[in-house]
Amino acid sequence: MNKSFLIGAVSVAAMAFVATSCGGKSGSAAATSGNEKKAQDNTVRIEGSFRGEEEARFQEIVKIFNAKHPDFNVTYEGSPDFEVQIQVETQANTPPDIAALPQPGTMKRFADAGYLKPLAPEVVSAIDANYAPVWKDLGSHNGQVYGVFHRVNAKSFVWYNKKEWAARGYEVPLTWDELTALEEKMVADGVVPWTVGFESAAATGWPGTDWLEDMVLRTAGPEMYDKWVSHEIKFNDPAILEALKKCGEIFLNNDYVYGGSANIVTLNYGDSIKPLFENPPKAMMHRQGNFITGFMQQEIQDNLEENVGVFALPSVDERWGTPVLGGGDQFVAFTDKPGVKEFMEFLTTWEACAPWAKVGGALFPHKNQDFMDYGNKIERQLAEILVNAKVFRFDASDLMPTEVGSGSFWTEMVNYVSGAEDAETCLKNIDETWN
Repeated sequence: MNKSFLIGAVSVAAMAFVATSCGGKSGSAAATSGNEKKAQDNTVRIEGSFRGEEEARFQEIVKIFNAKHPDFNVTYEGSPDFEVQIQVETQANTPPDIAALPQPGTMKRFADAGYLKPLAPEVVSAIDANYAPVWKDLGSHNGQVYGVFHRVNAKSFVWYNKKEWAARGYEVPLTWDELTALEEKMVADGVVPWTVGFESAAATGWPGTDWLEDMVLRTAGPEMYDKWVSHEIKFNDPAILEALKKCGEIFLNNDYVYGGSANIVTLNYGDSIKPLFENPPKAMMHRQGNFITGFMQQEIQDNLEENVGVFALPSVDERWGTPVLGGGDQFVAFTDKPGVKEFMEFLTTWEACAPWAKVGGALFPHKNQDFMDYGNKIERQLAEILVNAKVFRFDASDLMPTEVGSGSFWTEMVNYVSGAEDAETCLKNIDETWN
């Protein structure tokens, strides 16, 4: 959204209001104006990036709140340019009362600038009661709690053909050592452990960044991950190099990857799930986020619970449990007007999530949720993995400067898996683009 246009529009609206006020009013007109002002005072405006089906699902949640709290009128408006719009509105001093921020760094910038209101003690207590500590930490900055997490997506999942695994007697691995033993057994059985695809047109390489991010969390831990994301350590720090080489144990082993390493770069990320369900299957496992079910063959989607199995990418170091990588929407408050505290507290409850969970397409981190509300067994499993994770972190490439996160990080992962560069050169080249 154009900033000068927004400010101009606000100015025009203000002048129109002044002109109308100065022109005098009849008694009935004045009463009408008073009623309108009263209606505006109890309206709580929320803005975010939910649109289409997601907006429809969130609007149902808003309706539940409004029915429970008739003294308030919560409204929601989604925008395709929300992340630009919210920056403009805060600078123009016209922010909404509440915003759903998809990027954690935005919360910290707004808090530092003094735009945000710390959450009320009642809301913080509700977070303590309804979430694992990691979610409070993610919503906090400089000792204050600002964010309530609601809808979440996650990526640290391994998908498999349930019928094929049952026929072969394979069991879900819980540790990296168990995963390695399973890979070796699969190769001995004459099958390929993994199918991996990096191709995504101009964004080719992004699935490789997710692999490395997951591995950094498992081998170096969350504190080192945070330093890597903020460039407190170099991109080619020894800890990151170790994680990349561990990924390379899969990527660069032609016995472990469908089509061999060369196929990774040319296989589309959406198509890379399909070899699991061919007849006969061409590979046994695929690591990807919860969205990937939409890319499976239609006959598989028609009966997910019967055909599809899923487990968390196993832990490497037990100190951090089984970390989960993903993203989520953090609701923050720009005002403390009546209704804001009440709605933020409502978001911490399962009542504010269950309608969306039942329809499908979203996961929630709430500790006290009813997993049976999810529409199918797959999403119940994913939600349980999410809730039980001691460590959750946002996608690193999304938090890094654009020239790195959606630039050199993508291209250098391609160069690495294609054999054009070794691990040291790959990471060194990425670090040199960090401006």
